[in-house]
Formats: sequence, C-alpha cells, structure tokens
Amino acid sequence: MTPLVPEYLVTFEAAVRPLVAAIALGLIWIGATRMEGPAQSRYATAGALSVVLIAWLAVAQYLGSANAYFATSENAVPTLLFGLLIPLMIAAAGLRLSGSIAGLVSAIPLHWIVAAQVYRVGGGIFLVLWADGRLPWQFALPAGIGDVMTGCFAVVVAVLLAQKAPGALRAAYSWCLFGIADLVVAVTMGAMTSPGRAHLLALDAPNLLISSYPLVMVPTFAVPLALMLHGLVLWRLRRESASTGRLAAA
Repeated sequence: MTPLVPEYLVTFEAAVRPLVAAIALGLIWIGATRMEGPAQSRYATAGALSVVLIAWLAVAQYLGSANAYFATSENAVPTLLFGLLIPLMIAAAGLRLSGSIAGLVSAIPLHWIVAAQVYRVGGGIFLVLWADGRLPWQFALPAGIGDVMTGCFAVVVAVLLAQKAPGALRAAYSWCLFGIADLVVAVTMGAMTSPGRAHLLALDAPNLLISSYPLVMVPTFAVPLALMLHGLVLWRLRRESASTGRLAAA
C-alpha cells in the first residue's frame, strides 16, 4: 500500500525539480560558451548533453510516477539502486570517452559547479516530513541536516574559489568530501529504513515515502546529479593540481 503523500510535498517537488534541471542546463551552456573550438561543435555538444539531461529527467519522472521503484516486501529487489547508479555510470563513461564532453566540463568555471549545489538546501524537506511524522528520524535527520549544510557551504566555497582566496582549493576538497559523505549516509539510511534486504531500522514505521512519487525523484535524479557535480569538482581539482605541479617543476 502506497503512503499518503502530503499536498505540500507535491507542490514543493514540482517547484524544485525544474529549478534543479535549469541549474544543470545552465552549467552545460556556460561551458559551451567558454570552451575552445568551432561554435557549431561547441553548441552541438551542449545540445546533445541537454537532450540527455531532459530525457533522463523524463524517464525518472515516468518510472517514479508509475511506482516502478516502490517496494513493500522485505525480499523486494532494490530497483531504486538502478535508478541511482545507472545515470552515474553513463555520466562517468561519457566524461572518460568523449573529448568534447571533457572539454565542455573543463570550460565551466569551477566556482559555478560548486555553487550549483545550492539546491541541496531543498533537502530540508526531509526535516519537515520528519516533524510531520512521515519519515523516520534515522533517515530524515542525517539526510536533511547534511543536505542543508552542503547547500549553504556551497555558496561559501564558491565565493572563496571565485575570489581565489588562500585555502580555497582545500576548502573545495573538504566541502566535496563532506557532500559525498552526506549522500552516502543518506542512501545507506534510506536503504536501512525502507522495505528490502537491508531493512534494519524503523521497522515499525518504514520509510515508504522515499520510494513513492514525487519524493522518489530525489534518489533517482537529485542525488545522482549531486554526485556527478561532486565528481566533476574532484576531477577538476585533480587536473588543476597536476597542472600547477607541472608548472612548478618547470
């Protein structure tokens, strides 16, 4: 039996989802305007990435609204993990195999990639749902508090990077690792409080809402996107550190 979804959650998710998509599309087109190469090639890459992003969002919404990820049995197959991991694998393969994608990502100012995760403050909805008795605290508290902190600190770190402040790169590394740890904890607690083989917590009031539409859009769209952005930040930091090291050696 699917849980009763409060109207305020539907309204909130319907407002946040296009905002998150717009942020991601904005990063793509910022990269396209700044990367080297012929305009036709740059904008073709950005257009292709935009189509993929919109298609991913549409598929995630379709599967979520069709309750493809919803589970009530303790022996249920963890289909939610597929919705989380498949986009990550496709993104990693694209970055590794396509020089055009790598060039576009490299052209996006690093502080904009960091600042994009300001949308994580929307994770405060978990705290609202917990206070409303609709989510178990074991999931809602670490996920909600961690997301809000990550979103707030994203602005601070982005400003430091934009100003090239001393210690900005170190702050970016620390923020990135904290944000990834927050997502790992949230996914783990989500699995441990929801029906399935890993269900060890919140046995009396399981976390059914996280695999129900529209909240299921968080683990199948918002979380993979956040992990992609964190991965891009770490990838850029490593490349820039290597470049700085080569210049110092020369």
